[in-house]
Order: sequence, then C-alpha cells, then structure tokens
Amino acid sequence: MCHLDREDNDVATTLISDEMRGAVGTEMDRSVSFAISESDIRKWALAVYHPEPPPQLFWDAEYAATTRYGGIVAPEDFNPFAWMTPSGPRPAGEDMASPGSLEALLGIEPPPVRSGLNGGTESEFGVRMRPGDAITSVTRLHSYTEREGRLGTMLFTITESNWTNQGDELVKVVRQTSIRY
Repeated sequence: MCHLDREDNDVATTLISDEMRGAVGTEMDRSVSFAISESDIRKWALAVYHPEPPPQLFWDAEYAATTRYGGIVAPEDFNPFAWMTPSGPRPAGEDMASPGSLEALLGIEPPPVRSGLNGGTESEFGVRMRPGDAITSVTRLHSYTEREGRLGTMLFTITESNWTNQGDELVKVVRQTSIRY
C-alpha cells in the first residue's frame, strides 16, 4: 500500500523502490548445521524447561523408543545454528529491523527510514529434528508492504527461512517481520 505525498496529492510516494521489489525472492543466507547430537537436544531441553524437568521424549532414549517417534527428537524450538556451523561462528550482524541492514545484505539501496523494530516471528513445523540430522537453512526475502502509521509510512519486511534435514524433509518455516519507519 502506498500513501499520497502530502505536498502534491497527485503524486504517490512509497518506501519500496523498484530495486527492492526486484529483490523479493532473493536468497539472503544459506547455512548448514553440524550433525545434531543427543547431548545437544538434552542440553537444549534442560535449558528451555528449567526449572521444571524436560519431557522424557527429549532425554530418555529408552522411553523415547516407545513413542510414535521411535527415539529421541528435539523440541520444535531447537536451534542447531545457535552456537556455530561447520563454516565457523555466526557473524554478529545488525538486526534485520535496523534501517538499511537487510538491503545492505542484498547489495541494494536501502529505503529512507530512520528507525526499526522487531515485528515478530511466526513458525510452522514439519518433521521433528533427530540425533544425526544436519539441518540446512535457506533464508529469502519474502515480501515488502507498507502501512500508514502515526509516525508516517511504516515498511513491513518479511524474511522466510526454510529448514530441511539431510533427507530434504521440511523441518520448519520461520517468517520474521521487521517494521521500519
């Protein structure tokens, strides 16, 4: 959505340039995790469920073998990229909500915005991650939209990361929204 320029009601203005529109669908990042270990899953579950004990499915191989999964699986929020990948530690980059950071990754001119914030994360889950899985994450620019707000035009940018295992089965889809104005 675009708004009318306040000085000339006949001219529509937008924060979304043609270059930005052309970048929608572009791959921004690709990462492959180390193979997931039972120990990784157990530690994650302990941290996430603390101070309560984690469900047995995440740490007791004997119990997990009796479930529909047939063995230990990771909690759906498990992140095999949290520490590092085989290519090294993840670089400390700017937050995607920061003005211009996403476009800098894509090598295009950033929009004329001055502030940004995290607009939220949405996840859909597929098959469970298991010990031995190596997860591939591919992140693409999903979309740009605009909306008028109290402080002017707000630019909503959505990135989408698709996680698959070594069998090319979909593990998770994560959509991250940033709001810039």
